[in-house]
Amino acid sequence: MGTRTTLAVSIVLFSLLAGSAAAQQAPEHDGYAHLSLINRASLVMLAEEGLVERALAGRIARGIEAVDTEQAEPGARRSSNYLIFEERLLELTGDEGSMLHMGRSRQGIGSTLRRYVIREDLLDVFEAMLEPWDALLDLAADHVDTVVPAYTHGVQAQPTSLAHYLLAFADALARDAGRLEGAWGRINRSPMGAAALGTSGFPLDRVRLAELLGFDGVIENSYDANLVASLDSKIELANALSTSAVTLGVFTEDLQTQYHDPSPWILLDPGQTGVSSIMPQKRNPLALENLRALASEVVGDAQTVALKAHNTSTGMADYRPADQVHQTATKAAEMHRDWASLLRGLLVRPERALLELTSDYSTMTEVADVLLREADVPFRVGHHYASELTTFGREHGKTPTDLTPEELTRIYHEAIGEDLPVPVESILDALDPRAMVRNRRGLGGPQPDEVARMLDRSRTELVRARAWVGERRGALLESEQRLAAAFQEISGG
Repeated sequence: MGTRTTLAVSIVLFSLLAGSAAAQQAPEHDGYAHLSLINRASLVMLAEEGLVERALAGRIARGIEAVDTEQAEPGARRSSNYLIFEERLLELTGDEGSMLHMGRSRQGIGSTLRRYVIREDLLDVFEAMLEPWDALLDLAADHVDTVVPAYTHGVQAQPTSLAHYLLAFADALARDAGRLEGAWGRINRSPMGAAALGTSGFPLDRVRLAELLGFDGVIENSYDANLVASLDSKIELANALSTSAVTLGVFTEDLQTQYHDPSPWILLDPGQTGVSSIMPQKRNPLALENLRALASEVVGDAQTVALKAHNTSTGMADYRPADQVHQTATKAAEMHRDWASLLRGLLVRPERALLELTSDYSTMTEVADVLLREADVPFRVGHHYASELTTFGREHGKTPTDLTPEELTRIYHEAIGEDLPVPVESILDALDPRAMVRNRRGLGGPQPDEVARMLDRSRTELVRARAWVGERRGALLESEQRLAAAFQEISGG
């Protein structure tokens, strides 16, 4: 089924009510389908309020069904322009069919059509975002005890666990999901009934229209509904997508730097790489490059949404269409699905990661910490000793594991002017990256118990996020089913 399954279901449902076999094969939910929902909701509300008497409402309803049946035929125009729809409706119902447009404006209809697009896009991206989140947690679960280098300023810094690193990005996705959930509460609001900008002289029930169309409420100020909220709602969604893409770009760059080394400790599945056309030994990380490029496009497209609205007055056409934010969301959904695919194909080499760690002095913080924990040596004193160890080792071409107990004690005496105040075995243990990770004690650290706890917490958050989007999809479907039933009662279908 397509990504807009919930709304597509309603088209089939409405087509069944019209009794047309051809209409049952209506295309994916599009602008015309959205317009049909708006027309049906408007007629239901008008009939319920007594603004259109029931007999006429029934005739208009059957006219709407007839036009919908025609528009479901292959090659039909399926325009979302209400005036085009109305022209055909009046041919079927006579001029009285224009009562459907009582108190309405194409401004209000257009704003509502755009709300349909961006709320569907939001849910589509939200669902796509759950895929890399799930993939990150699966990979993290396999590597709670895998010790890897962490880098700052592009330089090896300290050891951590691969799970600890991956969970950082899972938490970023959780925040992205939170941004979209917050945006939903502001986006899923109905502008219908606002007319052009100042409502109308007819007592339209805007709250009822919102309910029938699956909105959680109305945009109360009618000027805001069409002319201001159309601007910031799209920008809010675009900005959330841009933030997610920037985070993804950081992840891809981390992986890209691994390919600077002839023997990376994490790399792509061979199926995600390409062989150079001239250099037989070279494996280019094409999937990684394509993903990074797509993320950059999302950032650029999102900026365009804001730039088109910048320095425009209310009511201008520049910022009102939904096409740019729809393009941004479509690429963002693709980006997240591609990220999930890449994650599920990553190859990790724990022994190579450990070798990189033990080849340099990434555990020197632990050396200073051991001196402080076991002998109350001030941290800055221990820091100086660890720095001197590093200088000595690098100058003499020695890795930390090459340093002898005699060298460890002698360098302390030379650097500090005192004897080493802890057993030399404590310093040797501190040089082990695995021991350093195990010895972390802080909240949110890389120690296995803490990583396992964070992994469980993120799993719980992912389950809740899945439930949230499922509830939103379900609520939209239920509203359309209620609309279908109310419309059927009027049409006599």
